[in-house]
Amino acid sequence: LLLLCYTEEAAVIVSGLKNTDVFVGESATFTCELSHPGVKNVQWWLDGSPLHNNFVTEISQQDGMIHTLTLNDVACHDSGTVTFRAGSLLSSAKLLVKGILLLE
Repeated sequence: LLLLCYTEEAAVIVSGLKNTDVFVGESATFTCELSHPGVKNVQWWLDGSPLHNNFVTEISQQDGMIHTLTLNDVACHDSGTVTFRAGSLLSSAKLLVKGILLLE
């Protein structure tokens, strides 16, 4: 019987956040995958402001390893840097919200 004990320090980011471009009114989704579950102090930020689960911001995780942030109905002012932190691990990516140019 082999028992594997993971410590927080042993966790690594398997797949980090990726830069995302969306249009105004669309949703932007960011995903970060960790090597194993159990990492404490998981937090998402947009331009240095902590994000919390609400009707606009959806924060979820799958198996404790795949962490997902979805920003719904984005506006131009949502453009900025999205950061994911899990313990001492960090991943960041740019969110660019593009306006729609209406031609008369």
